Amino acid sequence: MAVRLATVHTRAQLGLAAPAVAVEVHLAGGIPAFNIVGLVETAVRESRERVRAAIQQAGVEWPNRKITVNLAPADLPKAGSRFDLAIAVGVLAAAGVVPPARLDGHEFYGELAFSGELRSVRGLLPALLAARSAGRIGIIPALGAAEASLLGPGASRLASRLGDVLQHLTGAAELPPPPDGSPPSPGAAVIAEDLADVRGQSIARRALEIAAAGGHHLLLVGPPGTGKTMLARRLPGLLPPLAADEALEAAAVRSLLGMPLDLGARPFRAPHHTASAPALVGGGGSPRPGEVSLAHRGVLFLDELPEFARPVLEALREPLSTGCVSIARAGRTLEFPAAFQLVGAMNPCPCGYAGDSQQACTCPPEQARRYRQRVSGPLLDRVDLVIPVTRAGLAATPGEASAPVRARVAAARSRQLGRCGAANARLEGVRLRQHAGLGGAARSVLDQAVERFALSARAADSVQRVSRTIADLVGSDDVAPAHVAEAISLRLPRA
Repeated sequence: MAVRLATVHTRAQLGLAAPAVAVEVHLAGGIPAFNIVGLVETAVRESRERVRAAIQQAGVEWPNRKITVNLAPADLPKAGSRFDLAIAVGVLAAAGVVPPARLDGHEFYGELAFSGELRSVRGLLPALLAARSAGRIGIIPALGAAEASLLGPGASRLASRLGDVLQHLTGAAELPPPPDGSPPSPGAAVIAEDLADVRGQSIARRALEIAAAGGHHLLLVGPPGTGKTMLARRLPGLLPPLAADEALEAAAVRSLLGMPLDLGARPFRAPHHTASAPALVGGGGSPRPGEVSLAHRGVLFLDELPEFARPVLEALREPLSTGCVSIARAGRTLEFPAAFQLVGAMNPCPCGYAGDSQQACTCPPEQARRYRQRVSGPLLDRVDLVIPVTRAGLAATPGEASAPVRARVAAARSRQLGRCGAANARLEGVRLRQHAGLGGAARSVLDQAVERFALSARAADSVQRVSRTIADLVGSDDVAPAHVAEAISLRLPRA
């Protein structure tokens, strides 16, 4: 038997990226063996036994040759069982069972059982997105139909067993496409928790509307039982529905962790205050996305903000500014998206009643000051709105419902996207001056606030962004002094 070669296309998983991998299979004479090379970890090496058993269960005789499989490029780490199907197809093609020409235009993903059944793997959606960009069709396990359906029926084919793939590649039978399950169209999101449930708190409600309209980060400060958590949980219902590309971005992160995709609404994540830094921003030995990435295009709610460990909160500073997380490991750096909207909630002191009109605070002043200082100034500088939530703001009658507020928010966000292609909260530097510039009177109001409250340059830019959002909510082309004054009133100076 002559030496045979075959090349099959698949992809590795490197953060949210899906770098291309060529599975090169070489059959030669000599003592029968089966070796896999190419910087592979244990789960990939163990695929030898799964591939051998699955091919035999498919009714094909195992080639009694020296088989060498190279996963190229050799310097790219390969982990997991996602390469099983590609290796099996490569062996079959090198043995002459599958015509090599039928491999063109396909990529293969999936874990093989000894019985030949295909099991789904994590990270299918990022791989299929990359395959579609490369002009190839993914052959995937039928159990991954939910992810594949988001890209439409033309991006992939579904198989339940290795035998089904073999019939497809030999022309005996065609594999079915996934059902069409494209992301929901704008307007399809359902308001799960309505703002009408919140009684009173007009200032906090106004801040919530401004935060939703401009994508601004928000901190709610007040005693227990004043509605801070209720307000935070109603922010997703005020945000504009996810666009199709945003829904795919959010779903791709969840795909890496094998979680349900849940495209009906914007993500809302509320980790406990005992969460570690890797749990919040991502990391670990095999880096995984954290809560900030799971909240991508949605809301990250941190209740009891000062109770989080100081290093955990400080790790938020980079993603708050950049919208992504970079995790460095020896020889590689991974990036995960983290364009989330932060909502924090905290008590004004350890007992929770500083400044309360009904219950006296029992904390010594120095203890209350240390408690507030657990949230650092640099982190607070990145929060655009800092709002007091008091018992005096409570009322017996319900306020405005979420639907009309969301309509105003959508109109304001549409103005922003039409003007500069991004939410106001993302404006920095030249773009901030260009799209949210202040006239003479409005600039004078801001300059006075900077001097009186000792605002940093970042805090001053924050006030300018919020002012632009307030103007957008009323449909004004120019930022008026009143808009700046309201933005300043919604940002308390640090204690």
